[in-house]
Amino acid sequence: MRLSPTKTNLHRAANIKAKIEEEIATGTFDYAKYFPNSSRVALFSKGPKPSNQRVGEALEDFLADKRRGCAVSTWKDYRSAIQNYLIPEFGALRLRDLTTAHIRQWLGGLTISNKRINNVLVPLRGMLKDAYVDGLIDRDPMDRIRNLPITREDPDPFAPDEQESILAALAGTAQARNLIQFAFWTGLRTSELLAVEWGDVDWKRGVVRIRRANVRGDVKTPKTRAGMRDVKLLAPAKEALKAQKAHSFLAGGAIFLNPRSSKPWRDDTHIRQQVWEPALKRSGVRYRNLYQTRHTYASMMLSTGENPMWVAQQMGHADWGMIRKIYGRWIADMNPDAGAKAEAWLRGYKSQSSIKGESA
Repeated sequence: MRLSPTKTNLHRAANIKAKIEEEIATGTFDYAKYFPNSSRVALFSKGPKPSNQRVGEALEDFLADKRRGCAVSTWKDYRSAIQNYLIPEFGALRLRDLTTAHIRQWLGGLTISNKRINNVLVPLRGMLKDAYVDGLIDRDPMDRIRNLPITREDPDPFAPDEQESILAALAGTAQARNLIQFAFWTGLRTSELLAVEWGDVDWKRGVVRIRRANVRGDVKTPKTRAGMRDVKLLAPAKEALKAQKAHSFLAGGAIFLNPRSSKPWRDDTHIRQQVWEPALKRSGVRYRNLYQTRHTYASMMLSTGENPMWVAQQMGHADWGMIRKIYGRWIADMNPDAGAKAEAWLRGYKSQSSIKGESA
C-alpha cells in the first residue's frame, strides 16, 4: 500500500525499517511478512514457498507415487476416491487455498457411509501431509479433521432351515451350490474363497490351508500371521469339495469357478450378482450379504459348544477377543438352554438349604 510522504508516515516507515534491520541482524526476518505481494516472495521467504499447484495435480502425483509402493487393491481404492470424489470437488483449487472449512462443508453433504468417507479421506490426508512436509503449504487443513465413527453391524446369521432353502435354490447349478455350502461350513472370507486352490487341500489331515486372498483381482497373502491358517474340513465342507472335483480338480488351480465362463471368479461382485442374490430371491429367505455366511459358521460353532479359542483360530483371529466381542451376547440370546445349568444348580442349592432348615 502506497502512503503519502507525510511526517506521520515517514516516521512509521522509519520504524518499520528499523524493525526490519533488527530482524535481519537477529536472523528472524521473513520477507513474505513485509512484502507478501512481491514477485520475489518465493525466493526470499523463510517459510513454505507459496505454490500455484492445483489440488487435482497434487492428488495425481500422490497416486502415481503410491503405484510403486502399495498393494494393487489399495492403489485402486485410492484411485477410486481421487477420481470419483476428491478431484471433482477440490481438483481446481490451488493447494494453498484449500481450507479446513472447505473440507468440513463437503463432508457434511456426502451421503455415503462413514466407513466409505474415512476411506476417501485417506489419500487426501496423505497428499496434504506430503505437501506440508515439502513446504508447499504452511499448514495442513486435515489436521483438525477426524475420522467418522463406524458402527459395526451385529451378526445376522442364517438359521439351519434358511441354509437348506438357499442350497435347495442352487440345486440347478452344482458349482454355485458347492461354493455356498463350503462358505457356510468353513467361515472363510469371500476373498479367501476366491483364492483357495486344490493344492491347498490336505485330504489326509482333513484341512484346507489358507495362504492367500483375492481382493478385487489382486492376489496377496493375509494381512496377519493368524490369517495364514489351516481350517478343519467339517463333513458338509468335505461333501462340497468332493462334488466340486468333477468341475475343476483335473485342471488344478482355483477350486471354485464361474459356471458361465469355467474360469476362476474375478471378484465377489460377480458371485453376489450371479449366485447369491438370485438364490435368496428364489428361496424367499430374507436378504443378508454374502459375508453373513462367515457369521453363520461362527454362530453354529459357538452355539453348539465349540471352544472359542478353536473357533478364533479357524476364522483367522489372533485370539478369541474378537469372537467374544462380536458373538458373545448374540450366543446367549439365541441359545434357549443358556443358563440352564446355573438354574439347576440354584434349585439344588435351595433344596439342600430347605432340608437343612427343616432338620434344624
